[in-house]
Amino acid sequence: MENDEAVRGRPSAYETIVYGGLAIGILDFIDASTFFPLYFGISFVDVWHGPASGILGREASRGGGFNTALVGILMHFAVATCIAGVYFLLSRNISYLIRHAFISGLAFGVVANLVMQWIVIPLSAIGWRPMAEHIDWGLQMNNGIGHAFLVGLPVALIAAWSARRNAQMQ
Repeated sequence: MENDEAVRGRPSAYETIVYGGLAIGILDFIDASTFFPLYFGISFVDVWHGPASGILGREASRGGGFNTALVGILMHFAVATCIAGVYFLLSRNISYLIRHAFISGLAFGVVANLVMQWIVIPLSAIGWRPMAEHIDWGLQMNNGIGHAFLVGLPVALIAAWSARRNAQMQ
């Protein structure tokens, strides 16, 4: 049974973190670079000022133009790599994440989004953002569905692939 074979092997740190981080970084980059300009009518550079604001603050990020947008892109990939690292650590100790990569990945992506929105961003230079009077369902759907399918799922599938590959090499 394929799932049993994956459990016998463990995912490689390099494959899961590097390949997973790159995969989810690229997929989420494409999503953010297309969704936010189309939905909010902002520029590509403005999109990437957001992540840079987390370390530079909003005004400094916007004031730096394209250079700080590049900082935002680098921050985005650093966070993607960290998310892949968390999945790797969890999957080394919770075999369910490897045996049931599809469902685990979708759930992990949603949880990763919630952690970003409710813990990481409020603790960054951006700080706590007051709740809006109404929920922007388009934004929430993109965040939830996007992170489920473009963040959690790819890293879970890569971890499961790596575990199967390592099981076959034993």
